[in-house]
Amino acid sequence: MLQLILGGARSGKSRLAEKLAVGTRLPVTYIATSQPLDGEMNERVALHRARRPAEWALVEEPLALAQVLRDNAAPGHCLLVDCLTLWLTNLLMLDDAPRLGKERDALLDCVVALPGEIIFVSNETGMGVVPLGELTRRYVDEAGWLHQALAERCQRVVLTVAGLPLTLKGTAL
Repeated sequence: MLQLILGGARSGKSRLAEKLAVGTRLPVTYIATSQPLDGEMNERVALHRARRPAEWALVEEPLALAQVLRDNAAPGHCLLVDCLTLWLTNLLMLDDAPRLGKERDALLDCVVALPGEIIFVSNETGMGVVPLGELTRRYVDEAGWLHQALAERCQRVVLTVAGLPLTLKGTAL
């Protein structure tokens, strides 16, 4: 099953995804896309690490997400990807439009054929004011397009607000 968990900052989306992963009762591999480049981001990573079960495997990959998914997906296994918008940011910061398109297309092309359970976490950023600056507008556009395309492929899509899940597609939680 493919699941997409969306929400704003501190909405409870990661906590929900972790709960769903535990609920599968399968071995879990946590795929982290962040690049903790400053103290504040290091603190966020530490909070996520402390909350995760010790037996979960960890793969850190900021760019080649499709390849990591293909390498780690297996029947009877759960992959939790946190988070797609950090992955997208990493690709945008490369200032390499062909790489962004290649990685996005590779992800969208591979997900439906992957075995096992896969849970994606991503920030819903397109519900507010249109940001100033070309890069931030491009980020919001790219995230919106990615979410739409991935949501088409997922069996369940959930929006999390204030820690409460709202099922947008598939069976309710």
